[in-house]
Amino acid sequence: MDDWAEWAELRARSRAFLTPWEPTWPEDSLGRDHYRRRLRQQAREWRAGEAYSLFIFTNEGRRLAGGINLSNVRRGVAQAAAVGYWMGQPYAGQGLMTDGLRATLPFVFDDLRLHRLEAACLPHNEPSKGVLAKVGFHEEGLARQYLRINGQWADHLLFALLRADYDALLRAAR
Repeated sequence: MDDWAEWAELRARSRAFLTPWEPTWPEDSLGRDHYRRRLRQQAREWRAGEAYSLFIFTNEGRRLAGGINLSNVRRGVAQAAAVGYWMGQPYAGQGLMTDGLRATLPFVFDDLRLHRLEAACLPHNEPSKGVLAKVGFHEEGLARQYLRINGQWADHLLFALLRADYDALLRAAR
């Protein structure tokens, strides 16, 4: 709850910037009670191993900059999850999302022991496509009317990073 005011302020300041890329916001989406409900839901999902919500903070001044959500964790034969993310407008284009997403990979592949991390973005979202490419994701195809974004069903490009891709990135970094 300590992050609510900063989160609400950043999301409010970034609303016009984020609206084209996100689902329609509920009327009370920035309210304290809505945030509290989100935290409870996220805690339940974390304990159940179903989803993990993370914040990105700046190194200098520990300012909230954005968030990363690992969701739809599937075990059994899939061993996969989906990743989604958002960046506050004042911090966009500074490489923070690339760094943040890279920093989640050890958690995804070493701690959760997943085989596959999936991402989807709108075909015209060049910054998001750039982040995914820099982190090592591979484009896999187009999903028609995949998600409801800003009130409209929208096509999305699908990307994935496999455990083998992650291992190759680690070897290349040595």
